[in-house]
Parts: sequence; structure tokens; C-alpha cells
Amino acid sequence: MNQVKNRRLRRGAALLPSFFTVGNLLCGYYSILSSAKGSVVDLDMAAKAIGIAVVLDTLDGRVARMTNGSSPFGKEFDSLADITSFGIAPAFLALAWGLRGLDPVVAGSSALVHNIYQVGWIATFAFVICGAWRLARFNIQGADGSHHVHAELPPHRYFVGMPIPAAAGVIAAIVHFFKSPITEWYWAVGWLVLVSGLALLMVSPIRYHSFKGIDLRRRRTSLVVVVIGLLVWSIVVFSEVVLLAMALTYLVSGLVGLARRRLLGHRSA
Repeated sequence: MNQVKNRRLRRGAALLPSFFTVGNLLCGYYSILSSAKGSVVDLDMAAKAIGIAVVLDTLDGRVARMTNGSSPFGKEFDSLADITSFGIAPAFLALAWGLRGLDPVVAGSSALVHNIYQVGWIATFAFVICGAWRLARFNIQGADGSHHVHAELPPHRYFVGMPIPAAAGVIAAIVHFFKSPITEWYWAVGWLVLVSGLALLMVSPIRYHSFKGIDLRRRRTSLVVVVIGLLVWSIVVFSEVVLLAMALTYLVSGLVGLARRRLLGHRSA
């Protein structure tokens, strides 16, 4: 009797990460539908859905490791959900928020708006391609036992290239912060440069911290609990500012680390 109960518990624990993956996929689908509506409120909801998907994706991996529920099927299912929630959904949001509101009168030429929109298709599609390439590379590296292409990197400490949830988080955080879509052509051009830069960062060899070394099962001091509580409270109350600061800090951290290593390398030489 106990063996049957334990078997059922193990099956339930193995399915638990998949429930988070389904939630992740649902958020991506909802984000696409909201972006298609195009109003300020809907675009903000699309950005929030991507943010929730990032949280669910993090919990998915954590729960899988804590319950020993990792499996090849779960890994592939998670990747398919990720390309929807963090590839297609943010690309669609970036196009809707950054280009759909362009006014030919403000831009001074309908031809200029048309050309910018065509470039926008290329930039946002590049984001999807690079995100899919990033996920495929990550899966292959995990399958052959190597977690990164640099053998000198400590295991689980770094990602090679910006993770696709983080890149999607930057787009979502900016939309959530500013709310109103872009209407001037020069801001649209800058927005496309940022989206293209995020795409390149995902396929770059730049290191980004993975935070996988953090063990949630370890006991924490009361100070750590208070800091985490304050962080959660600040996200709830000041979500626009805090989430944007977190997204941009992580974005810049990889570039700062690269500059620091290059600088130290030149000095040691």
C-alpha cells in the first residue's frame, strides 16, 4: 500500500514541473493575443504576461531539480514553451508597441514609416531566430554534458550568451515602464537597435550569471528573508521602476563583465 502511495507521489512530483511549463506557454499565448489588440492596456498586459512567464520558467527548472523530475521530454517541452513565451511573444510585442503607433504626419513621410516598419519585421524576426538558436545551443550543450563552451567556466555558474527569458524580460520591462506606444520615428529606430542588440547578445559568447548555484533548500538568515521580502514588496508596489532596473542591470552585467575581463587581460599582458 505504501509502495503504491509512494509511486503516485513520485509521479505527481514528476508532473509538477510540466504544470509550470504549461503556465509559461499559456502566458506566452495570452501575451500574443493582447499584443494583437494593440491598446495601451492590452500591451501592458502582454508585457506582464511575459514577466509572469519568466517567473514560471524559473520555478519550472527549480522544481524539476528539487524533485528530481528532470526528463528529456520535460526539457524539450520547456524549450518549445520558451520559444513561444520568450521568442515569438516579445517579438510580436516589440513590433506592436514600437512600430504600430507610428504616425506618417509626425514622421513627415509615409514612405519613411513604411521603411521603418519593414526593418522592424527583420529586427523582430531576428530576435525570434536568435532566441531559437540560443535554446538549441543550450539543449545540445546540456545533452553532451557540457554546460558551456568555455571549459574554464565553473559549472552552472554562467550562461554563454544572454538567456532568452532575460532578453524577453528587457522588452517586457520597457513596455511596462513606458506604457504608451512609440509614435516618433527616431524613437522607433532606437527601439529596433535595442531589439537587434538583444538578439545578438543571445547568440554571443558573453557570459551571464545563471544563479543556478543558489540552493533554495538551504536555511537562510533572517536578514536574507527580510531582503527577499522587501524585494517582492517593491516589485508589487513599484513594478515599473524595479522590474526595469532589474532587467537593465542584468543586461549590462554581461557587458561590464566582458569589459572587465578584457581590461584585466590587457593589464596582465
